[in-house]
Amino acid sequence: MENSSRGFFARFFGHLSTVCKHRALVRKHCFKLGLYWQGITHDLSKFSMTEFWTGVKYYQGDKSPNFAERKAKNGYSYAWLHHKGRNKHHLEYWIDYDLNDGATMMGLEMPPRFLAEMFCDRVAASKTYRGKAYKNSDPYEYLMLVKDHYIIHPNTLSKLEKIMLILKDEGEEAAFNYVKKEVLKK
Repeated sequence: MENSSRGFFARFFGHLSTVCKHRALVRKHCFKLGLYWQGITHDLSKFSMTEFWTGVKYYQGDKSPNFAERKAKNGYSYAWLHHKGRNKHHLEYWIDYDLNDGATMMGLEMPPRFLAEMFCDRVAASKTYRGKAYKNSDPYEYLMLVKDHYIIHPNTLSKLEKIMLILKDEGEEAAFNYVKKEVLKK
């Protein structure tokens, strides 16, 4: 449903602020890992006409506007379809048909640098939407909630789960050190 309780300018600047805050956090996290180009270019498609204006129209402030677009439209988010097809840090980018039967969808293994960016993205999204209520366990708890619905390569899921568990149990510094030394190792 369209967010009519807020005026256009409140939604416009609210969405712009959310996107910029999220991108700044991802950039900071990517830079910690030496992923400078990914940090700079992360989620630039959010400024495209397709994604940005949908974000303004369905801005809520505490969750992705794509959820509201799904409810208000035909049960899908065109902005999300646009976004996931252009951003390799989303597991959905890596879904294709299984060569064995040509009909089953399967998750491909994500290259390490995109898995690392996905981790940065999820931490930043949790921090952006949870604000002061953010805890290091939030990204892990979200993964546990949704992982059974994912079409994701088992190795990618295993690595992501391990990173999120380290974040939850040992903290951010330990998780970033693990990603740098074990996921991104040359």
